[in-house]
Amino acid sequence: MDTAASRKAELMRTAIVTGPGQISLETRPLPEPGPGQVRVRLEGCGVCASNLTPWAGPEWMTFPTEAGGLGHEGWGVIDDVGSGVTALQKGDRVAALSYHAYATHDLADAAMVAVLPRELDGQPFPGEPLGCAMNILARSGIESGKTVAIIGIGFIGALLTRLAAAAGAKVIAISRRSYSLEVARRMGAAEVIPMDDHWRIIEDVRRLTDGNLCDCVIEAVGKQWPLDLAGELAKERGRLVIAGYHQDGPRQVNMQLWNWRGLDVINAHERDPAIYMKGIREAIEAVREGRIDPQPLYTHIYPLERLDEALNTTRDRPDGFLKALVQY
Repeated sequence: MDTAASRKAELMRTAIVTGPGQISLETRPLPEPGPGQVRVRLEGCGVCASNLTPWAGPEWMTFPTEAGGLGHEGWGVIDDVGSGVTALQKGDRVAALSYHAYATHDLADAAMVAVLPRELDGQPFPGEPLGCAMNILARSGIESGKTVAIIGIGFIGALLTRLAAAAGAKVIAISRRSYSLEVARRMGAAEVIPMDDHWRIIEDVRRLTDGNLCDCVIEAVGKQWPLDLAGELAKERGRLVIAGYHQDGPRQVNMQLWNWRGLDVINAHERDPAIYMKGIREAIEAVREGRIDPQPLYTHIYPLERLDEALNTTRDRPDGFLKALVQY
C-alpha cells in the first residue's frame, strides 16, 4: 500500500553547499545500493578541517556540491544491502569511508565499511580521522624512550599525543591555544609549549632535550610556519612526519637544513583505501580496548540543519573547541 508513511521512509535529508559559506537542506529519494554496496542510515558525521577550503569557495570549487558532499567521516547502521554482499547485513552498526555523509543516508562499497562492536553502541565513531591517527602513528616509528614533538594539538594531534605517550615516548606538545595545551596535558604530554615565538620554541625544546632536539617531530597544522618549525626541532637523523593537510598552495622547505641533519621526511597522508580501512579497524580496537578515548574530544555537536555553523566553528576554533560532529 502506498501510504504517506512508506513514501516518507523512502526519502532522505541531505545538505548541499550552494556557494561559499552557504548550505541548503533538501529531501531526496533514497539511493539504492548497487552490487557490492551497502546503504547506511547515518547517525552522524565528523566535520573535517579539509572541508574548510572548499567551504570558503576557491576558484577551483564548483557549486552546488553533490548531495551530502564533503562529508566523509560518517557512521551509522546498514539498512540495505546490494547484491554480492555477504559479510555485512542489515542492522550492522558501522563506520563507513564514504563521501556524501552530510546526509541521513549514504552508499558505501562493502570493502569500505567496518563493523563496530557492541561495546561502542551509542558512541559516535567518525572512523576516517580516527583511522588517520592510527596510520600516522604507524608511519612515525615512535618507540619507548624517544622524544616526540607534536606541533598542532587539534583532534588528530591530541590523539597522537595519547598514542605516543602510551607507546612510552616523551611528548612535547606545541600549540597556539592554551585550551589545546591543557588537552595535551590530559592526553599524556610531558611538556607543553605555546606556539608563539619561533626561536623561543626552539630554545625551549633544546633545553628540554639537553640540546639533543627531538627523535621525531609530527607537524599537524598544515601551514608554512609550523612546517618550518618542525624541521628546526628534529635532531640529526631524526624523523619529520608531515600530518598536517597542506591545501592552500605550495610550500617552501629549508632543504639545506634537512640535508645537513639527514632527516627522514615522511608524508603521513594515506591514499590507498585499504590502508585507510586498516587504520579504521585498528582505531576500533584501540577505542574498544580503552587505549584511546575520543569522546571528550568531541566538543561541539550540531544537527544537520546547522552544518554551516559547524563548519564556521571548525574554521574559527573558539576557546574550548577541538572537534565538531553533525548528528542526525
